[in-house]
Amino acid sequence: MNKPDVIIIGAGASGLMCAITAGKKGLSVVVLDSSNKVGKKILMSGGGRCNFTNMDVTPDNYLSNNPHFCKSALNSYTQWDFIAWVCEHNIEYHERENGELFCDHSAKDILNMLLTECDAVNVKIHTHCDIKHISHSDSEYLITSNLGEFRANAVVVATGGLSIPKMGATGFGHQIAKQFNLDVLPTSAGLVPFTLTDPLKSVVETLSGIAIPATVSCNNTSFTGSLLFTHRGLSGPIILQLSNYWHLGDPIEIDLLPSADIETFLHQCKAQQPKKRLRTLLSSQLPKSLVHELEALFWPSLAEKPIGELSKKALSDIAHHLSHWKIKPSGTEGYRTAEVTLGGVNTDALSSKTFEVKSQPGLYFIGEVIDVTGHLGGYNFQWAWASGYACGQAV
Repeated sequence: MNKPDVIIIGAGASGLMCAITAGKKGLSVVVLDSSNKVGKKILMSGGGRCNFTNMDVTPDNYLSNNPHFCKSALNSYTQWDFIAWVCEHNIEYHERENGELFCDHSAKDILNMLLTECDAVNVKIHTHCDIKHISHSDSEYLITSNLGEFRANAVVVATGGLSIPKMGATGFGHQIAKQFNLDVLPTSAGLVPFTLTDPLKSVVETLSGIAIPATVSCNNTSFTGSLLFTHRGLSGPIILQLSNYWHLGDPIEIDLLPSADIETFLHQCKAQQPKKRLRTLLSSQLPKSLVHELEALFWPSLAEKPIGELSKKALSDIAHHLSHWKIKPSGTEGYRTAEVTLGGVNTDALSSKTFEVKSQPGLYFIGEVIDVTGHLGGYNFQWAWASGYACGQAV
C-alpha cells in the first residue's frame, strides 16, 4: 500500500472536514473508521435533519478548561464559510429558533456533500477498520489494523467522544492520547436529560410528554426555553443546555412562569375572582395536570379553599414555589443519550492554530475528542468543521 501524506482516524464530521481540506492542498489522505458506515452521528443529528451550524457562533457558546483555545479555529472557519459551502451544493435549509440551521430534507444531504468533496480530492476511506496498535519512530507513524499496516508522517485523531455508544462511540481517541503521555481531562455526558428518583420520579412519570416554557438555573447559569417532562425525569432543550454546567449533587431551580409576575397575578385574582380555587386560576397559566401535581407537592391544605381566603403570605409562598422550584436530579441518562462528551484531551497539549501535539510532531487531535464542548444548537458541528479545517490546512 502506498504511503499517504496523512492518515485520519475517524470518519465523522471533523475527520471528513480535515480530509477534504488536506486533500484540496494536494495531499494524499487515508481515513480509517471502525464502523460499517461513515457519518452515523451526522445522519441521526437534528432528528435526521442535521442541525449543521448556527447563525450566531461565538467562543461563549463553548465550554473548555481553556476558554480561549477555540477562538483561533472558529475565526479561521466561520459558520458563514460552511453555509456558503452548503449553498454551493444546492442543499436547501431553514432557520429555527435561536439561529439553528437544519436541512429541509435530510441529514444525508450534508453527508453526501462531504463524501462528494472527499471523492473530488481522492480521499480514500476504509470502514470496518479495527486499529490494534499505533507506534512512532523516525518521524513515521505505523498503524496496525485488521486491514493491514498503514504508515504516514502525520496522523489526525478525530475519533469523537463517548456519547451514544450504540453508534460506535468509544474512548479510543483518549487511549491514543494517553499512549503519547497527553493529559486527558475527566469526561462526562453532556447535552443530556436529567433523571430523578421518587417521589419526584412518580410526579414526572405522570406528566410525561408535557412541555412548557420555563427558565432553568444551576451554578449561576440559566437557560430559557422548552422544558419537557419524561418518564425518567427532565429533558427539553434548556435541560440539555443546563446539563453541561451541572455536577452530581447540584440542585437546579425551575421558574415555571418566566414571562409572568406570578405573585402579582395571584393577588389580582384574589381581588377580582375571590371565590375561585387556586387550581382553576393557575390552570389558565399552566397545564392542569402540572397544577394538580404542584398542588399535591406544595399546598395540599389549600386545595379546596377559594383564593379569597388565602393570606398574603400564602400567596407569596405559592408564587415562590412556582418561580423557584428546587429539584436535585439523581443523575443523567448518561452517554446512552448524551449528544456530546464533556472533557477530553487537554487543550494545553495542542496548538490552537494547527491542533498538533506540541510534544509529538505529526500527531493531531480534532473535534469532540478534545476538551471543547459546544452548546446545543449546531455549535458542536461548527466546532467539527472549524477544527477539521484548521488541522487540514496545517498537516
